[in-house]
Amino acid sequence: MPTHTSTAAKTPAKAHPAPARKPGIKAGNKNLQPADYLKKILTARVYDVAVESALEKAKTLSARLKNTVLLKREDQQPVFSFKLRGAYNKMAHLSAAQLKKGVICASAGNHAQGVAMSAQKLGTRAVVVMPTTTPQLKIDAVKSWGAEVVLHGDSYSDAYSHSLLLEKKRGLTFVHPFDDPDVIAGQGTIAMEILMQLQSLGSSRLDAVFVAIGGGGLISGVANYIKAVRPEIRVIGVQMNDSDAMMQSVSASKRVTLNDVGLFSDGTAVKLVGEETYRISRELVDEFISVDTDAVCAAIKDVFVDTRSIVEPAGALAVAAIKKYVATNKTQGETYAAILCGANMNFDRLRFVAERAEVGEEREALFAVTIPEERGSFRRFCEVIGDLPGGPRSVTEFNYRISDDARAHVFVGLTTSAKGESTKIAANFTRHGFKALDLTHDELAKEHIRHMVGGHSALSKNERLLRFVFPERPGALMKFLSSMQPGWNISLFHYRNQGADYGRILVGLQVPKADNKAFKSFLDTMGYPHVEETDNPVYRLFLQS
Repeated sequence: MPTHTSTAAKTPAKAHPAPARKPGIKAGNKNLQPADYLKKILTARVYDVAVESALEKAKTLSARLKNTVLLKREDQQPVFSFKLRGAYNKMAHLSAAQLKKGVICASAGNHAQGVAMSAQKLGTRAVVVMPTTTPQLKIDAVKSWGAEVVLHGDSYSDAYSHSLLLEKKRGLTFVHPFDDPDVIAGQGTIAMEILMQLQSLGSSRLDAVFVAIGGGGLISGVANYIKAVRPEIRVIGVQMNDSDAMMQSVSASKRVTLNDVGLFSDGTAVKLVGEETYRISRELVDEFISVDTDAVCAAIKDVFVDTRSIVEPAGALAVAAIKKYVATNKTQGETYAAILCGANMNFDRLRFVAERAEVGEEREALFAVTIPEERGSFRRFCEVIGDLPGGPRSVTEFNYRISDDARAHVFVGLTTSAKGESTKIAANFTRHGFKALDLTHDELAKEHIRHMVGGHSALSKNERLLRFVFPERPGALMKFLSSMQPGWNISLFHYRNQGADYGRILVGLQVPKADNKAFKSFLDTMGYPHVEETDNPVYRLFLQS
């Protein structure tokens, strides 16, 4: 699996202005101009299946950015994605003979559902070729619209190649996910709706529209309509930093095939953009911006805060880019539209998104801190945390396992209130005698190390392991530490804030057997719910010496 996000986290990708537009090309089979696409968009047949999605102001985000952010809610479509528009418009323009034979496509995501639903509406058969690795949830979703699913190969490329063979063998018509004028025109109806809906919001001002790019069908439709009707509005394309085929292609002045693509934003994970979509993007898109995984996770949370809806990673790309654009250009008082292009999010991915959202917004900083392995140093370190410049910080995470008789290395997460604070906090720890390494932008630390709590230790004699439920409020940890007897040493500590009003903490304490009675009294006095796990076989296998 590619791991490009680590480099991007350390060196954020810059926006790349598109080259100057070329002179107009004569209209033809593939060289349609904005005026030609305008006609196709105005006559597109999408509303037999698609709805005119809402254009809503993101009030919280707008106030924070000091710019008006409008959300185009394509996540509200019947298949939870804009893909339905282009697929249906393409199929609605097929001849009766073509519809009688049926259609075929290759897709493991939103396009597959769009084709399947469109086929059901038009009364034709649909064959959808999907990789064998496609989750059963998506396979079932496509089948629920009456399509035939053919599983072939391990990747989209394998499925695509097989679909072309079946197209010829069965006499079907291939419905391309993005590189087709009718598909592009269907997606362009989104821009038509945005400009009409601006009036209902009380202002026709729109400075820029931000559009996610995978193969380029969506931005091609949007750019053609915008540049034909309101050419002063900037069209800004957005890509993941590990799936930036369009950005690289425009920069190289030719289509570039990526060796691999990141899989987090699977809706935009395209290795080679379309021939027509590349031509349009090169000529009409004003600027390109790339964003990383953490920024997208933070944007998913931003959308949730304003709408109480959860979009997929591709659906949040535009919001992440607006935030980056504002931070880079220091704009105020402008109006931006973000197309929330999809909401087909697997529920089990939410854990990862929630984990990374705070880091992506830089509302959480991560550190590796070295403290003396001596009694009382843990408490002194907590006191430094409570006295940091800028006010008290909440501890979001604390991982520690005794491993050395001289030094202890702890993994710490702290809340922050502004970007760039992590460097200052690390320097403050060092000034107080606790050497600190800033891990806020370290991919290994964020994805793996934070979940690993040491292992067997020869120094963990007389260790007792307990799970506690702490109230999630300032001072709870200090109350715990202050109530301990000086002779009891913390040998293991694991805590992660999960956003609830209570926290779950795992603690290893070295308690001499002679102090068992005093230790029981300590637990009773604390009043925190707890379970002793010293006899748990999992503890014995992985942590106990």
